[in-house]
Amino acid sequence: MFVDKTEIVVKSGDGGAGCCSFRREKFVPKGGPDGGDGGNGGDVILESTTSEQNLNSLVYRRRYAAQNGPAGQGADKHGRNADAVIIKVPVGTIVRDAVTGEVLADLDTPGARATVAKGGHGGRGNARFATSTNRAPRRKEPGWPGEEKTLELELKLIADAGLVGYPNAGKSTLLTRISGARPKVAAYPFTTLHPVIGVVEYPDYARLTVADIPGLIDGAHANVGLGHEFLRHIERTKVLIYVLDMGGVDGRTPWDDYANLKKELELYKPGLSTRPALIVANKMDIPEAAENLKQLKEHLGNENVPVYELSAGENQLGSLPQALRELIKASLEETEAALRRL
Repeated sequence: MFVDKTEIVVKSGDGGAGCCSFRREKFVPKGGPDGGDGGNGGDVILESTTSEQNLNSLVYRRRYAAQNGPAGQGADKHGRNADAVIIKVPVGTIVRDAVTGEVLADLDTPGARATVAKGGHGGRGNARFATSTNRAPRRKEPGWPGEEKTLELELKLIADAGLVGYPNAGKSTLLTRISGARPKVAAYPFTTLHPVIGVVEYPDYARLTVADIPGLIDGAHANVGLGHEFLRHIERTKVLIYVLDMGGVDGRTPWDDYANLKKELELYKPGLSTRPALIVANKMDIPEAAENLKQLKEHLGNENVPVYELSAGENQLGSLPQALRELIKASLEETEAALRRL
């Protein structure tokens, strides 16, 4: 089961109460206040990790609570601070307050942490209130309560490239050819029901990640078909790979597919369709593909997007892996240059 959106309830620990105590020892007739402070309650922390691929593990346990801080004791003994509860989530998880909608954290790098519920402070013991005029205070403080929140967790996969195309365009087959991923492949639409990430490895040990997004259809931006359920996973990809069925086996033309895919992406999020991209002209082993490729290039006109002819089913990838690597590298360099100009 692939889960990319869920809610959990978190409760940090309450602070321990301070202690009211007076020193009573043999041969010490005038013992003073020695009540210790209470310990702080435990925090609730979310931590991103590459060992989790989705939010599936949080479906079966919806409530997380940290321990309360122990109370202080006499002889100036302070309660220890309670341990934090650390919840592991996949990289790319966005954390929102389910009540206010406020974004509390965006855990977009491995090992990133966010304290979503701060533990309550421990109360002060009576030793803290001793003064020159009040040498025997009987005042102590209760611990401060912790926080309780309902959190909405939303996963947006982080990948270097995203495969975009209509159902049956060959995205899953292409992913199996360029990476070690093994998504379901079959000769009917919507065989991919959740995003799949594959790792492309090169001889010099460089690695890239490619996400296979479930097939889009017209109206996906308005939640038609799988719609928003998986369009969100395209947002974080650095480059896009448009996979087009050059055989037109479903009665559509490749150039219309390309135009409609860009339209759906732009309607979903303005600017998304202008992201660096390349076109994979797939199924070139079909007889009609050559003529369709010629017309596709005519429809592209002056649009500066490279087209790579291949047949994923026949394992004919050509220069696509190297071209993808160079495109991602150029995209990263452009992003870094833009940040330096700020």
